[in-house]
Formats: sequence, C-alpha cells, structure tokens
Amino acid sequence: MTQQKQTQSYLVPFIIMVVLMALVGLITNLNGQFQAPMQAAFLQKSGSLTNALTTLITFAFFLGYLAMGIPSAKWIEKKGYKNTLITGLFGLIAAFGLYELSAYVFESVDLVKFQAATDPNVVIIPVAYYIFLLAGFVAGSAMTFLQAVLNPYIVACDVKGTTGVTRQSIAGTANSTMATIAPILVASVIFAGKSGLDIALSSLYIPFLVLIVLVGGLIAALSKLHLPAIASTEKKEGEVLEKSVWSFSHLALGVVAIFMYVGVEVCIGNNINLYGKSLNFEPSDAALLATIYWGLMLVGRLCGSFLSSISASKQLLITSLGAGLLVLGGMVLNNPYLLAGAGLFHSVMWGAIFSLAIDKLGKYTSAGSGALMMGIVGGAILPLVQGFLADSLGGWQFTWIIVLIGEAYLLYYALVGHKVRQLP
Repeated sequence: MTQQKQTQSYLVPFIIMVVLMALVGLITNLNGQFQAPMQAAFLQKSGSLTNALTTLITFAFFLGYLAMGIPSAKWIEKKGYKNTLITGLFGLIAAFGLYELSAYVFESVDLVKFQAATDPNVVIIPVAYYIFLLAGFVAGSAMTFLQAVLNPYIVACDVKGTTGVTRQSIAGTANSTMATIAPILVASVIFAGKSGLDIALSSLYIPFLVLIVLVGGLIAALSKLHLPAIASTEKKEGEVLEKSVWSFSHLALGVVAIFMYVGVEVCIGNNINLYGKSLNFEPSDAALLATIYWGLMLVGRLCGSFLSSISASKQLLITSLGAGLLVLGGMVLNNPYLLAGAGLFHSVMWGAIFSLAIDKLGKYTSAGSGALMMGIVGGAILPLVQGFLADSLGGWQFTWIIVLIGEAYLLYYALVGHKVRQLP
C-alpha cells in the first residue's frame, strides 16, 4: 500500500518532466529555426559574411553547453537536483525576455537605421542581432542545467505500470515531437510565411510571453512538489581513479564521435532551411525540409526499440553508411530532400555512440560520461564552419562536405575506433 501511494505521488512530477523534455526539444529547435527569418530581418545589409553571421545564432546557443557543463555539475553538488532544475527554468525565462528585448530594439531602433540607409553598399549589423545572440547563449546555458537533471528525474519518478526505460521513451518522444513541430511553428505560425523586412519581429512577443507564463507555472508547481531522491553519481568513498579517463582510446575517440554526430545533426537540422532558401524555396517550403528531417528523427527513435538485438557497433555502421550516402547524393544532385532523409539514420546514433564509448570503463564510467558531454560543442562549431564555407563558396551545395566528413568519421568509429583499448 505504501509503495502504491509512493508510485501515485510521482505521477505529477513525471508529467512535469515530460513537459520539460518537450520544452527542451521545442526551444532547441526554435533557436535553430530562427536562423532563416533572423537572416532575412537582421542581416539584410551584413555584407559578405551573411551566412557566417547567421550560423552564429546556433553557435551562441551551443556555446552555452560548453560554458556551463562544469558549472552545472558543481551546482548539482552544492545545491542539489531540484534547485538546479529550478535555476535552469529561471534561466529560460531570462532568455525569453532577451528574445523579446531583441525584437523590441530591432523594431524601435534598428529598423529606422535600415530604412534611412541610402547607400546599398553600407554594412549594418543591428544591435538587436547581438541581443539575440546573447539570448541564445542564455537559453543554451539554461538547457545545460535542465538536461543535467531531467534524465535522472525521469528514471527516478516511479509511475505504476512503467519502467525507467519506458519513461525515458515517453519523454524522448515528447522531445522529438516538439522538435519536429518547431520549424513549421516558426515559418508558418510565428512569421506567417513572411520574408525579408516584411517580417514583423513583434510576432515574437506573444509566443515568448506564453512560454514565460508556462515556465513560471512550472517553477511554482515544482517548488511545492516532493521530488524523488536521486542517488549520488560520485565515485564511492575511498575509490581512486589511478589513470586519466583519457587513457581509454575508445572513450577519447568517442568524444570526437559525439562532436561529429551533434555537429552533423545540427548542420542539417538548422542549415537545411538556409540551403532551401538559397534554392529559392518559399519560407514554408524551406521550413518543411527541416520538419521532414526532424520528423524522420522522431520515426527512427520510435522504431529504435526494435533494434535492441542489433549491436551498437552494427547500428552505427549501418546508420553512418546510410546517412553518408544520402548526404553525398544530396550534395552531388543539389537535392535538399536527400539530406533531410539522413534524419532517419541519425535518430539512433547518439545511443549507439554513447554505449560504445563507455563500454568496460568500470569505475571510470561517470567521468567518461562527463567527458562525452564535451563533444556537444560540435553543434556550435561545425554549423559555424559551414556558414563561413557557404560565404566563401557563394552557396550551400558543396558545404555539405563537412557533414560527409563527419559521417565518414562515425563510420570509422563503428568499424575501428570503438574497440576497447587502454593506453599505457
């Protein structure tokens, strides 16, 4: 009877965790999908580095993960999981406020400068653009705090009739669903298919106000809820790590694999609409490319449970080869739809890489998991490099060589790099 009450008492916290996982998926992709409309609005007169400046929007967001990875872990040690969760939510509110401030500054100050500029060669980078970058960085930092505690809470929130795996699957589906919706939400709902200076950034006010109210409500609810205790992830007292975690070559190469995986995922997911725009796609059609990509990611994750009998190395081998062929075909044929198809193969890569990289680490597993999180910065660096390359080449078609290189590395890791070896 006691166990039944305890199980029922965690249903509401679990629902909140699922909502937060959905919010993480939504905000991560909203920031990325803002690239095309923000390029049209902010960077009309940005000169020869338009694409590079556009991809800085993604760079700023993922830079937050790199900057706050260690601080978030220390925050958990000092303040606990619940406080860390609430801190992350307050960070999101701050980010939403900065997004709205960016829209206000653009429409009240920067737009006047654009309209007054008579010289077609003048370079103008609006103040609102820098505020938008700051908003992305704050949002990414907040996400780091949230994601450090969400998965442990999802596992710990016992609900009758579920296991930790099924609860993670439910939360992951919610996350992927909102990530799939985000591109259409940005292009067709928030900006209503407008482009260029016709985009009214005041359209951001109501959506972000709704998000502020939602997150505020979640903070109020969480502050009153009893959340389950989470066992410490620290190494046992007296246990000594004699060697550096980097002495395991499969772990070190796995960090690079995570770097490449997150990088190629974000390159396609966030830059494919810019590619479509360069091919004269309508804004809604360009956004549809991203929706197809993230939608296929969702389908792949829903079907992932059927792959449990296939080893992680074989999963990564098949998916990296399949994704690589699609990327190569998309680049050679100048067909963005083939690139979007890579989402189906990317859907299971994270789990495969993670399990291979921490295999047989023993007491080094916790340190190895933390090291793997450093690889997420690939989502900041590779899309930015691609943006610079698009500017130098005058288009996006052959910039996908960066993604192809990433897929090739993942194929190498599946074939050779994942083999467990410890360096002397």
